Amino acid sequence: MAADESNWTPVPLLEDIKERGRVWEDLARQYGVTNPDPPWKTSLEGICEALAASSCSSATALERGWLDGSVDRNGVGAAAPLPGLERRWEEDELSETLYRDVPFPERQLLALVHSLIKRGLVKEEDLARRMDEVLQRLHSA
Repeated sequence: MAADESNWTPVPLLEDIKERGRVWEDLARQYGVTNPDPPWKTSLEGICEALAASSCSSATALERGWLDGSVDRNGVGAAAPLPGLERRWEEDELSETLYRDVPFPERQLLALVHSLIKRGLVKEEDLARRMDEVLQRLHSA
């Protein structure tokens, strides 16, 4: 499936983050952190794996079927809340379209959240509220 920006509806909160957000490299420098990987990177990887594995055996079988050509891409999507192959396809498509100007790994994070919002697994309002809570904690420290 070719990436087509018209297939993706921008999410206002994520558009705001894309335009006004800051990258880990800048934040690490500001707060004196020497670890080159953002603290959320491990959690991001774990969330992706957990979502793909919620129906582990059927999701894995479907993904194997797609890899060997016996299952169409459309058949992979219902195996788990966010099957690994589907997440990667969406990440690639979103990275080539809506988030092409965002550096990695922030681009990967925005693509995952976009997919979660699209599927109804995360509500934009809940995410905005949680981000405000984290920002308040950061500024009070």
